[in-house]
Amino acid sequence: MRARFVFAVVIIATILSGLAIDPATAHHVMGSKLPATFVQGALSGLGHPIIGLDHFAAVVAVGCLAAMHRSGAVLALGYVLPMVAGAALHVREASVPGAELLVAFSVIALGLLMVRGRGLPMAATLGLFALTGLLHGYALGESIVGAESAPLYAYFAGLTLIQLLIALGAMLAARMAAAVGSPELTTLRLIGAGITGIGLAALVQQLVPGA
Repeated sequence: MRARFVFAVVIIATILSGLAIDPATAHHVMGSKLPATFVQGALSGLGHPIIGLDHFAAVVAVGCLAAMHRSGAVLALGYVLPMVAGAALHVREASVPGAELLVAFSVIALGLLMVRGRGLPMAATLGLFALTGLLHGYALGESIVGAESAPLYAYFAGLTLIQLLIALGAMLAARMAAAVGSPELTTLRLIGAGITGIGLAALVQQLVPGA
């Protein structure tokens, strides 16, 4: 009974917090202004995946799911590198119709996999991470389109660094939890439920303008 109550609280809280975020703010670290210097580009890259709740949730989920495999660090890179490639594609004016909707669905999928409590095979996990990384990178790249070379390269460096740190940190935390035992695994499933809620909130924002 207590676990069900906590589950419900997590879902409701994450949906409400997700709905409270202004999508425009979540995609512009510099207050909707294009980074103009190397330092601004680096700060934008470092902060971007953190202020965007859906992107942050995806990286945490990637780390937790990667922890289920021996080559977890490789899987984390399998998300981060395509993510940088996706941002670069956006900078080069590639077009991905419905990207934000796809981002929301990807967060939901990652969260549900955490709730499931069992990982996919290595190849399937790598494919999922690569596709998810491309989508999130494309969405993140919106805030850097049109920047000069110096802030652009600094943005990519900061983005790569922070995503790796978050993914690897979540992976280590998940492995420590798994080593301790069942209660911590339940906690990870609850985190997965919260991530699913964040994805649902992002989906509602896209389907219901002004939500």
